[in-house]
Amino acid sequence: MVYLDGALWRHQRSRETAMNKLLTATALSAMLASGAAFAQDKTAVTFLHKYPEPESMEFFQAAVAAYEESHPDIDIQMEAVADEPYKDKIRVLMASDQVPDIFFSWSGEFGRKFARDGRTYDLTDALKGSEWEGRFSEAALDPLRFEGKQFGVPNNVNAKYMVYNKEIFEENGLKEPETFAEFVDLLDTLNENGVTPIAYGNQAPWAATHYIGDLFAKYVPSDVRTADYQLLSDPENLYTHPGYVTALEQYQKLGEYFNRGVNALPHAAARGSFFAGRTAMMYVELVEFYMVPGSALEEAGWGFFALPPVEGAEGDQNLLTGAPEGFLISADTDVADEALDFLNFITSPEQAKEYVKTTGMTSAVIGSVTDETASEEVVAGLERLEEADGMALWLDTDMDTQSANIILAAGQALLSGNAEPEKVMADVREAALQVQETR
Repeated sequence: MVYLDGALWRHQRSRETAMNKLLTATALSAMLASGAAFAQDKTAVTFLHKYPEPESMEFFQAAVAAYEESHPDIDIQMEAVADEPYKDKIRVLMASDQVPDIFFSWSGEFGRKFARDGRTYDLTDALKGSEWEGRFSEAALDPLRFEGKQFGVPNNVNAKYMVYNKEIFEENGLKEPETFAEFVDLLDTLNENGVTPIAYGNQAPWAATHYIGDLFAKYVPSDVRTADYQLLSDPENLYTHPGYVTALEQYQKLGEYFNRGVNALPHAAARGSFFAGRTAMMYVELVEFYMVPGSALEEAGWGFFALPPVEGAEGDQNLLTGAPEGFLISADTDVADEALDFLNFITSPEQAKEYVKTTGMTSAVIGSVTDETASEEVVAGLERLEEADGMALWLDTDMDTQSANIILAAGQALLSGNAEPEKVMADVREAALQVQETR
């Protein structure tokens, strides 16, 4: 064995340490370079949606992880933005030509305008493939079409129902109304007995459009309403049907039966009051049904009905207010095949069932909402939707933006006495005519 003196030993150790550091740095650089190369080898697919709620993110994160595991060459870059901010974000992205490969859209005019402007990938032939056959109903597909071409893949369907507290109904000798006149009589009875008939939070302007949109559908013939919303009516006839004004007058009358302070109250706060048993009814979305378990409303018992038909009115009385929502692929994407494959995965029957169980939402995939994945009330709500003549789509996404903005603002003003139905519709007509001239 050779022994080194202290100086020589320290020199050797220093040399070895330096060499080890160099080797370590080289190995680290090589590893990072390898990782960067690996990342570069992956195909990135950007994905933007409007479901940041914990239940929804639990599903989407798991779905993305499962897809990436079976597709190691794909990197799904997901971002979620809440409902109202999403509308602004997607408009900014469209204006700056930074459109994600896959992005969320409501049906109706909100999605049609993207298709009209050539910003969406044509999915018509793709969805005719055998792997998609029988997955969606016509009612879910049609609102995501423009000029016969499919511009979106449905993700879920939703509808609006008047949910009621059975205990309060029984205490006041009430039953589900079959006509709108019976509905008004029921509301009068509750008022007379000191019970707040309807919980309503109208702080966010979209809430009013659910009532107004349903009433427009009841008072205006469907062909007239559709032509007006899509600006296809002759200029002299655009938004001139008297049913629009009558519908707004009816909405004003409903104001007598709402809780106090509706325009300052958020929807969620009104829902909390109703679920706590403090009001008799609330106009609730089907996708909110999953929130009932564990509440006082569940203990009291609850039921639901569509806003009843208006006798003698000219609209379709068997439409439900609601809509499918879906995902679109950018027309400018470089990864159309990968984006479509990912949409095929997350709307597959297996993933759709997980979506329903995890989020409480009602998937658009046929057969995904069952007694095993959802409550009996959700199943019944979806069955009633399937039995309806169709859907009156959410008004604020079905009309052109300028006209819809007038209705959105009027939703509060009509209840506060700061707007009159005739003037509101005159303003809608004027805005619609201006938009029509530019098309």
